[in-house]
Amino acid sequence: MFQRVLVANRGEIALRVIRACKDLGIESVAVFSEADRGAHYLSLADEAFCIGPAPSSESYLLINRIIAAAEVGNAQAIHPGYGFLSENAHFAEVCQSCHITFIGPSHEAMGKLGDKISAKAIAQAAEVPLVPGSDGLIDSEAEALRIAKKIGYPILIKATAGGGGKGMRVAIDDSSLKNGLKQAAAEAEKAFKNAGVYLEKYVERPRHVEVQFIADHHGNVIHLWERDCSLQRRHQKLVEESPAPTLPKSVREELCKAAVRLAKAASYTNAGTCEFIVDKDNNFYFIEVNARIQVEHPVTEMVTGIDLIQQQIRVAAGEELPFKQKNIPCEGCAIEVRINAEDPAHNFRPSPGKITKLRVPGGPGVRFDSHVHQDYVVGPNYDSMIGKLIVHRPTRDQAIATMRRALAEFEIEGVKTTIPLLQEIFAHPAFHSGDVDTTFIERTTWASGTAKPHS
Repeated sequence: MFQRVLVANRGEIALRVIRACKDLGIESVAVFSEADRGAHYLSLADEAFCIGPAPSSESYLLINRIIAAAEVGNAQAIHPGYGFLSENAHFAEVCQSCHITFIGPSHEAMGKLGDKISAKAIAQAAEVPLVPGSDGLIDSEAEALRIAKKIGYPILIKATAGGGGKGMRVAIDDSSLKNGLKQAAAEAEKAFKNAGVYLEKYVERPRHVEVQFIADHHGNVIHLWERDCSLQRRHQKLVEESPAPTLPKSVREELCKAAVRLAKAASYTNAGTCEFIVDKDNNFYFIEVNARIQVEHPVTEMVTGIDLIQQQIRVAAGEELPFKQKNIPCEGCAIEVRINAEDPAHNFRPSPGKITKLRVPGGPGVRFDSHVHQDYVVGPNYDSMIGKLIVHRPTRDQAIATMRRALAEFEIEGVKTTIPLLQEIFAHPAFHSGDVDTTFIERTTWASGTAKPHS
């Protein structure tokens, strides 16, 4: 086992990894930018180093400074958390060349799965269902029009190196396809330095269901069941839950088995998530693999009782997974919501500022993962997530009731938050019945700008 682990991240996930290290008897090394200097969670690490000014491009994204901090701090391994360098194959390769263990998949597996065209080829070889579309990148407008004629509109244009909805457009006819190709390629080039795009049949009003899996270095790959992440706004998740409501048992089992097949085909190790869309007839199709720990991993931890961060560290240290597939439980229902410093009533405008009052909910089945505290300043430099509120109860109805109670208890003053929108979602009858999809927010809530608040 490692003696010291460097945490190459900030905020909530940095604190989460520091705590996991403490539970394992491992010392932790934190890094911080000037914007995060003095953050309370840094005092919980055994050592902390400043790696640059506030902009992430000058601190958290600088590989040489992360490696230097690890070397000075005598860390044998680096945990990247999520975001920043967590899915950077070059960073994982540099760690390896510096004889520092990267707590995540190999750079080879990350490279294969980070490119969506390559990932689709691996999925196809593993007999994982794919959405009908182009076999590779689109080379010309004529090729795009030919494929569109074959599979029919609407069509989704996607960047091969994309994420978070960037480099993505929906085309409903030839004209919008031509325009969308140019727009998506330009956006992808600007965001990812890769203008490559491909086409898929657009599945209308799909559910977004993902499977958590973990693989060790001894050939063992297991899934830890699924999470429904359909409640999104512009491809950014707001609510996640496990198990996925309304998903038939047979489909659930096939979905999870497909994720394991794909992980094995990619020679994947450590924790990862295989994402799918599910149509109205419960047909599922592969989207992508997130080669890192997810923001919503606590949902899986609650229903399985397995600490995913600890398992990541153990696997990276060479340990064999201590459990078999047949022994992985899925008990009760867990739901997570993201509390963001944003104003839903004004197009989710960021709301930076000092948190002048903070009262966190508690009680049976309630967990709050966060690094913030009263008088904490939510700055403009990073994402606006204040924390993650998670509930776990024996049934979904009970989980919804507990979440409504917890949201009502939550008090945050000084910044606007997404709590009012979340309260509306959890009061909505469609959410109670599980009748949701990725367009739910835009179609049914006052945050869409057109719908009235549900009473």
